[in-house]
Amino acid sequence: MKSVLKIFFVSAICLLPSAICHAQQQYTTKNKKAISLYEEAIKYMYARNEENAKQSLLKAIEKDELFIEAHLMLADIYADMKQFETAVAEIKKALAVNPDFFPMAYYTLGKYLVALNNYKEARQNFERFLRKPSENREINIEAQQWLINCDFSINALEHPVPFKPVNAGAGLNSKNDEYFPSMTADEQMFLFTRNLPTKANPYGLQEDFYVSNKTDGKWGTAFSIGNKINTERNEGAPALSADGNILFFVVSEEMSDDPNGHDYGLGRKGYGSCDIFYSVKEGNEWSKPQNAGPGVNSSNWETQPSFSSDGKTLYFIRGQIRSHSIHNPDIYMSEIGSNGRFGPAVKLSDVINTPREEESVFIHPDNQTLYFSSNGHPGMGGQDIFMSRRQSNGQWGRPMNLGYPINTSSDENSLLVSRSGKLAYMASDRPGGFGGLDIYSFELDESIQPGKTIYVKGKVYDADTKTPLQSDIDVVDLQTGSSMVKWVSNKTTGEFFICLPVNRNYAFEVTKAGYLPKSENFALNESKDYQPFAIEIPLSPISITGAPVILKNVFFETNKYDLKDESKVELNKLVEFLTGNPSLKIELSGHTDNVGDKKSNQVLSENRAKSVSEYLAAHGIAKERLTFKGYGDTKPVVLNDSDEHRQMNRRTEFKVIAK
Repeated sequence: MKSVLKIFFVSAICLLPSAICHAQQQYTTKNKKAISLYEEAIKYMYARNEENAKQSLLKAIEKDELFIEAHLMLADIYADMKQFETAVAEIKKALAVNPDFFPMAYYTLGKYLVALNNYKEARQNFERFLRKPSENREINIEAQQWLINCDFSINALEHPVPFKPVNAGAGLNSKNDEYFPSMTADEQMFLFTRNLPTKANPYGLQEDFYVSNKTDGKWGTAFSIGNKINTERNEGAPALSADGNILFFVVSEEMSDDPNGHDYGLGRKGYGSCDIFYSVKEGNEWSKPQNAGPGVNSSNWETQPSFSSDGKTLYFIRGQIRSHSIHNPDIYMSEIGSNGRFGPAVKLSDVINTPREEESVFIHPDNQTLYFSSNGHPGMGGQDIFMSRRQSNGQWGRPMNLGYPINTSSDENSLLVSRSGKLAYMASDRPGGFGGLDIYSFELDESIQPGKTIYVKGKVYDADTKTPLQSDIDVVDLQTGSSMVKWVSNKTTGEFFICLPVNRNYAFEVTKAGYLPKSENFALNESKDYQPFAIEIPLSPISITGAPVILKNVFFETNKYDLKDESKVELNKLVEFLTGNPSLKIELSGHTDNVGDKKSNQVLSENRAKSVSEYLAAHGIAKERLTFKGYGDTKPVVLNDSDEHRQMNRRTEFKVIAK
C-alpha cells in the first residue's frame, strides 16, 4: 500500500551533479579531510544511515565552510527529516559560494520553500532554474507546473476556506495509525484501516479493517470486521456500498511472473501486484471475498475502490507497473453488465486525469460529485483534493481545488464526505491526536458540498408468508427514462437502501420471478426536508385471485387519456413482465376521484385503461391477452376527503384474470 503521507525526499546522490560520485571528481574544496568526510557520508547514504551521513557532512563543513557539495547533500538530508528551514539554509549557503555551480539547486530550493508555504520565493527560484533549464525535459515540465502551483497557492493563502478539523474520538482512533475511512450512507456504520503491530509481518505492522457503529450520535469503540475479511496479510483501502452490504477492498502481493495469476493467500487469487476484491454481507456475516474480475483487475496496480450508489459502477485507481514500481496512477471506472460481472475498465477523460498522479477517488452517494487527489491540477504542491460535478451531458466537469487550508504543501487524500454533504472525514497526523494518523472530521463549505440526496430504506417480502425476498429494484428518472439505480435487496433480510438526488421524479420498480411487479413513485424536490423514506414492499405471488396492482407511474393530462411520456418507464416494465409470463391474461382498469360528472368519469377511466391496453399491444403483447374496463369513481382506495386522497384514487391498475 502506498503511504497516505508524502515526504519530500530526493536521493542525496541524485541531488548533486553525477560527476560528483566519480572517484576522480574535482571537488569545490581542496581540503583532503573534508573530501574524506564527504565520501564517507556518501557511503552512509548508500547504507541508508542518514544520521551518520549528516554528522560526517557537518564535520566536512567544519573543515571547509565553502564546500558546496557538502552543503547540498546536507540540505537533502535535512529535507528528508522534514527540517525544511535548515535545508533551505544549507542550499542558500551553497548558492552563495557559487550561484552557477549546480543550477538544479534552484529547482530543489523551490520545492523546499513550497514545503514552508513560502510560495513567492519558491516561484523566484523555479523561474531562476528555467532560465538555464535542465537537459531532462520532464524536470523542466515539472518546473513549469510548480510555477502554476505557486500562482495558485499565493492566491489560495490570501483566500482561505473554512476548515476546523475535529478529532473523531477514541471510538475510531487509537495509538496506531487509522486511515482510509468509509461509511454507509445513513451515517450509522464507519469502516477504516488500522495499522497494527504484528509478528507475522516482517515489517512489524499489518493493515486490518475495523468497524464502529453510531450510538446516540457518537461513534462506538471500533472492533475488527472479522477473520473472513481480516487475515495475517494486509487488507487495505476499504469502500462500502451505500447500504453497507458490499465491501470492496484491496489485496496486495509482490509482483510475480506466474501466467496463471498471483496467489495472495487464503484462496485469494489475483492478476497483479494489487487487486480489488469484494465481499457481500449475508445477514450478519461476510461472504468469502471474491476477485472483482478481469474487467477491473489486470497485471497492473489496482487500488482505492469507490462503489457508486447506482449499484453498478466501481471507480478505482490503476497505475502502470514498470520495473516493480508504480507509474502514472489514473482514475478508471467499470460498470456491472447484464451478466452480473464488471465490464472492461474505462479511463476517465483528461478533464480528470493528468499526466501526473490521480489517487483516492470517492464518488459521493449523490452519484453526481467526484472527489479525488491529484498533483497534476493546479494546487498547493503535493497531492491536493479536488471535486468535479457531473454535467448535464453525463461528462465530468472541470475539477475544483478544495482550497487552503484543507489542502497544504503536503499530501492530502482519502477524503470521505457524508451523504448530507455537510461533514467530511480525512486522516491526519496533526499534533494533539491519539497517536500517528488519526481520523478527523470537519464541516464542508457549501461551495464544495455535493448535491442534496434522500435515501429510501425498506424491505421486500412475500405478501402471504411475510418471508423476506431477494428482489431486483430499478429506479428510473422519469424525465430522462434512464436507470439511476439498479439494486438487489438483501438475500437474507430482504432489506435495501438506495440514495437518490433531489429535484427529480423517480419510478421505483420492484420485480421477482413468480411474483407480481410493484411500483412506487418518488417526486423529490427542494421543498423536501431531505428526510429519508421508509417503506415496506409486499410482493404478491402471481394469482388470479390476487389484489390488483396499481401502476403508480402511469400518468395522463388532466381530464385527458393521452399517455404522458413519463408513463413509458412503467409500461415498458409491464411489457417485460407479460413477455416473461406468456400464459397470463390481464384486465386493465381505470379509476377516477368523485369530482365531476359520474358518467364523464366512467368514460374517462375506460379510455385511460384502453390507452394502456393499446400501448401494450403496440409493444408486442397479444390483444387476446388484454381486456380493459373503466370503473369511474366506484372503487376508491381511500375516502375522497382531501386533494392527496383524491390523487390516490385517480389511478390505473391491472390484475391477472387467467394463468
